Amino acid sequence: MPIVWRSVRAQPAAPRKVTPAQAEGPFYPVAMPRDSDFDLLRNGTVAYARGQPAWVEGQVVDLQGRPLSGAIVEIWQCDESGHYHHPGDGGRADPAFQGFGRVVADASGNYRFRTIRPVAYSGRTPHIHFKVKQGTRELLTTQLYVAGEALNERDGLWRRLGAEDRALVTVPFQAGADGLRANFPITIAT
Repeated sequence: MPIVWRSVRAQPAAPRKVTPAQAEGPFYPVAMPRDSDFDLLRNGTVAYARGQPAWVEGQVVDLQGRPLSGAIVEIWQCDESGHYHHPGDGGRADPAFQGFGRVVADASGNYRFRTIRPVAYSGRTPHIHFKVKQGTRELLTTQLYVAGEALNERDGLWRRLGAEDRALVTVPFQAGADGLRANFPITIAT
């Protein structure tokens, strides 16, 4: 007698795509700042009141969807005036903006930063740099872009990505109760 399936069979999950690597850029910190926590809107005891406050969060997983618990996630970006805390940018960054943050992903691979919606500066569309490490091993350097941003089409680094890769690193910033929110999932090939 033939087997008749009367229920939905489990289908394999769609394969995950690796978050594409991108250039670190010239403004990764030369020396790590004293304040490098999750809150880029507070540098020490000084609050940053410019820009559009935003929460950027996500989950770091491997290709099988397993969380990378303990992964170190770093971000760095320019202030509202388009300046980085870096000697190569002439020391013009607002001292109230932390500009760099580092967190450790929790047991579920989740991370979260409080920052501003990124802004454009000379030759670049709004973006936030990301680096993911496990211990001393660098796993990924990439950039997050803002969905719907008109300047994306003119940005050389964004344009070099294929359509599928652009979709992986371009996310909406949507209104939330305490500022904008952006969800940026990161998939690593370990």
